[in-house]
Amino acid sequence: MMTGFRLNLSPLKEPLGFIKLVEWLTAIFAFGSCGGYSGRNIISLFCDEVKNETLGANFHYPFRLSQVPLIGENTTICNHSVTPTHLMGDSASSVEFFVGIGIVCFLYSMVALLVYLGYMHVYKDSDFGPIFDFVITAILVFLWLVCSSAWAKGLQNVKDATDTDGIRATLALCKGSNITCEVTEFASMRTLNISVVFGYLNMLVWAGNAWFVYKETRWHSQKLASQPGPGRQQVPAPI
Repeated sequence: MMTGFRLNLSPLKEPLGFIKLVEWLTAIFAFGSCGGYSGRNIISLFCDEVKNETLGANFHYPFRLSQVPLIGENTTICNHSVTPTHLMGDSASSVEFFVGIGIVCFLYSMVALLVYLGYMHVYKDSDFGPIFDFVITAILVFLWLVCSSAWAKGLQNVKDATDTDGIRATLALCKGSNITCEVTEFASMRTLNISVVFGYLNMLVWAGNAWFVYKETRWHSQKLASQPGPGRQQVPAPI
């Protein structure tokens, strides 16, 4: 059996190869739309009988909000002494898990496409290739579900920590005083919302791909071989 590289673009015209190309693209959109994110919320403090104040909440990937200073040093705001204060929450584990799965799928899709386009004759002549491909694909379907759900919850935590209620809960001077704290300018989180959508989209695409990979395995061929063909009658077993 020849095992050398043979360039053949025909797999791209079939679901097996075309979906791998789609997976490669959707993985890029998934981790690319949140991996480099940076945002800033503007908090206005309306003070009683003194000059109003403005604070900035800067947050970025990987959203370790508990390390993001809201007030960097001891200062006086609205005639109140305020100690250094940080935002609340940490969504780093969920978003890093999400980005990690996206990068793994990006790399695996490239390797799979290389095999499909150059070594399809080896892939189809062996049991190991299709079975390995199917098992990895099934695992990645599950991981996309888990990481997308985790990141969706992590993103909601980021939104809650940086909105008006979250800032009021963080800043002590906003509690029980004549000072009104309100987020008056919100950072756009559209790309973060898009990343969650692409996470679930990846799960659906990989789930669909699992079927076409399964058709290449011996399990599917054995199942077809065990079914009676058209016009073929099964002989009843002797009693």
